[in-house]
Amino acid sequence: MDRKSISRASSSREHQAYFLADGGDTPKETPTGTYYVTQESYELSAYHGPQRSPVSPRQSWRTRSERFLEAHPRVRKVWLYLRGPRPKEDLSEPSPWLNLTLYAGQRARSIGLEPALTRITRPFTSLWLFALLAAGYIIGLAFFAREQAFLTPADSFIGCTSTFWAANAGCGLDGTNCGPFDNATYSFRCPAQCSSVILENPRTVGDEQAVFVPLIVGGGDDAGTYRGDTFICAAAVQAGLISDSTGGCATLELVGNFTDFLPFSANGLTSIGFPSLFPLSFRFSATTDLHHCKDLRNPALAFNVLVTAFIFLVLRPKPIIAFWSLVCIGYWHITLFSQPRDNPPPLDDAFATFLPALFVAYGFWRVAWRFTLPAFRKAPIEATVWYIGGFWPGVLINIISNRIPIDRLVGSDITKRPGALTALIIIVVILFVIFINQLRVIRKTGWLFHYLGWYIACALTVVVLSQLPGLQIRIHHYIIASVLMPGTAFPTRLSAIYQGFLLGMFLNGVAAFDFASILETVADLRRDAALGSALPSFSTTAATFNASISLVNQTIAWNPITDTADWDGFALLVDDVERYVGTALNYSLASLQAGIPHFFRLAFTSGGTPADFTMPATLWPNGTWDDPLPGPS
Repeated sequence: MDRKSISRASSSREHQAYFLADGGDTPKETPTGTYYVTQESYELSAYHGPQRSPVSPRQSWRTRSERFLEAHPRVRKVWLYLRGPRPKEDLSEPSPWLNLTLYAGQRARSIGLEPALTRITRPFTSLWLFALLAAGYIIGLAFFAREQAFLTPADSFIGCTSTFWAANAGCGLDGTNCGPFDNATYSFRCPAQCSSVILENPRTVGDEQAVFVPLIVGGGDDAGTYRGDTFICAAAVQAGLISDSTGGCATLELVGNFTDFLPFSANGLTSIGFPSLFPLSFRFSATTDLHHCKDLRNPALAFNVLVTAFIFLVLRPKPIIAFWSLVCIGYWHITLFSQPRDNPPPLDDAFATFLPALFVAYGFWRVAWRFTLPAFRKAPIEATVWYIGGFWPGVLINIISNRIPIDRLVGSDITKRPGALTALIIIVVILFVIFINQLRVIRKTGWLFHYLGWYIACALTVVVLSQLPGLQIRIHHYIIASVLMPGTAFPTRLSAIYQGFLLGMFLNGVAAFDFASILETVADLRRDAALGSALPSFSTTAATFNASISLVNQTIAWNPITDTADWDGFALLVDDVERYVGTALNYSLASLQAGIPHFFRLAFTSGGTPADFTMPATLWPNGTWDDPLPGPS
């Protein structure tokens, strides 16, 4: 072997050594020059003809799809439009609207409102000033909350639906679980806005049914006597003792048996009548011994709105600090003022929810807010309008929803409540327009299929959860906000409004109700509605009732149980009070007062617990018997 051959062999070994040490196709310096070496140069294998590199399934699918699109130009055109630009593009920051140009003849003068505000307020943007004012705000809020809820005795607070008497058989036989019936006084404090708290399911009173109104029975007599199952706070508003906008304190006296509760209207509320006897009633006193009774939710709202606007307009901290300011102020406003879980607010429960809420809020910042809020750093006026204008309606979603005749998206609510279907159609149309517009924005950036993939996966997850036995999907508003928030991660004015509203709605959900489950049982969703159980029937009818027999000797009867596997007895409501539980098939009317109407409702029992009651059968003073209408009461 000559020198040149030896040199070439040595050089090849050196190249192989360099390649094996580096592991890649990189140029290597050797004593004889620079070479590009690949691993395949040193693999020894038998030759089997031309070799093809392996094709991955993904590459194969892409190749087939490209061929399909080339063969179908119209489909390709739609695909390219929906896919958006490649590479993906970022939207430009919105230019401020409030940079005005005024013309006077041939002269033009520009007035930049946003730059002017930025220049004037620059001395107030110090982080130290923000920290000092934040500390002052926290101290001031503590005193505000103390005046709101912690200077009145805790046992005096009642809710908007508080009553002395439970529905149907809730007070037990003869109402013994709801005593005392008389000779007692009670001083109480009501929150604001109780007039808008209504019955979501029908409540039977005598031969009437109340629904979608506050339950107020009586109050129209000279003494202002209300039946014991009346919503106390709504009655106090109707009687003029407290204000619906500020709440207040009052004192009432239990007066026991009362006959013929008269309806009347006052202060925007109308009560219903009850012409028979009821064992528990109450009347309001002219004075009360409670103090510090004014509900400060409206002043607190005005204060917090001004604070958040001041942060965005004047202090202008870094976007993430402004974001956390909204989160904290909104959460504690709901907890302490607008929608506390109880009165006085349970601070231990509030702090238990606060930390998880902060983690979710940070997720909002990462997936959406950090792409939009900084885009308005040169337009503080617009940022204030879009974000604060959307945020506080979201925080007060409970008040907004009270104006809409929809509480639950279930067929019974939508078909029975006046205006619910119309409201639902309007909401769906608005949401559809918002959805289409946001899709348009996302497509312009090239991220449409990325977002659609995640939302389709989310929808499939919901479908799977909906099939779990014994449970039903309940999409709470904090879940809606969490799902929709990623779709707002684009620097547009509408995205800013959506982000503010969705953040407020999320905080309203978790602060007022905690992280409620997406899956709930039928009983959770039913609330106090009918169970849908079988109903017994009276054998006494309008055709068989003998009006010539006096009440002392009169009885009513019902048919025996035919399905013994489910029921073991009966429960009877007489004038809306449970008067009988047992297996007998009749009831004596000897104890009833003559000369007034009487109402009878019957239910099957299982283990002494009643199921659904029938609609009322009515016995009028002239001896006329009205058969009950079909269905549960």
